[in-house]
Amino acid sequence: MGMSEFYGGADEAESVATIHRALDLGVSLLDTSDMYGYGANEELVGRAIRGRRDEVVLATKFGVVRFADNLSRGVRSDPEYVRQACDASLRRLGVDHVDLYQQHRVDPAVPIEETVGALAELVAAGKVRHVGLSEASPETIRRAHAVHPITSVQTEWSLWSRSIEEEVVPVCRELGIGIMPYSPLGRGFLTGRYRSVDDFEEGDFRRTSQPRMTPENLERNLAFVRALEALAQERRVTAGQLALAWVQCQGPDVVPIPGTKRRKYLEQNVAAVGLALSPDDIAAIENAVPVEQVVGARYAEDRAKLLD
Repeated sequence: MGMSEFYGGADEAESVATIHRALDLGVSLLDTSDMYGYGANEELVGRAIRGRRDEVVLATKFGVVRFADNLSRGVRSDPEYVRQACDASLRRLGVDHVDLYQQHRVDPAVPIEETVGALAELVAAGKVRHVGLSEASPETIRRAHAVHPITSVQTEWSLWSRSIEEEVVPVCRELGIGIMPYSPLGRGFLTGRYRSVDDFEEGDFRRTSQPRMTPENLERNLAFVRALEALAQERRVTAGQLALAWVQCQGPDVVPIPGTKRRKYLEQNVAAVGLALSPDDIAAIENAVPVEQVVGARYAEDRAKLLD
């Protein structure tokens, strides 16, 4: 996502180099969406994987409709739209199928059974290999899975966003559905790179649209990052690596998708996969970032309305 918008300036050459470096390091899952850059991100990913398609588990999403003001957005998941969106994504990506096609946000106006029925048709047509959901409630997951097997549920999960642990994770495990945590680094905040809103680039939506990163909330939440950094220093790793390893160790069915647009941070993220955490380590990390004390909602009100 950040390679095309939302997180400040973009550098296409570095973005493509980062994707290539990821593949060289053994990263196989690339996740995009038709709404990132109004389709530009799918085009970027398509160019980057040309000639290397067989190395990639290619995932994209549909269902978030953006408007010309670049601020407001809605959702749409009726069967006709699903088919149109899939064909458009395939054209932008330059491929004949995607490995994982995900409903980006649940459409309250369309029964999930109708949406998943259309996705099942795309599977039968060979355009889609597997079906996924994003930010879906336990009830929606159950209803969807009854129509066609759901392979994965993508939702926010990190040290400071743990609400899915109560209901979503148990339902996924009951049904044999994988879990794809997005923003496992707390939108970069848990890396310790950001100490004030001025550290975010111009055009970075975290400057204005993230309740946890308003000046007053950011300062209070920094206390948890400092505690995490102290633990990381003891272990000679970075705070981000500890935070990412914590998500990774939640289970073999958990595949976090940290975003980055630079090779430097990609390599740090990949190195976190090799960190072994003991029960004592996990307890210390969770004590450093007590989720019940995190200040601010994870989304502003307009974006929160799109959650199931």
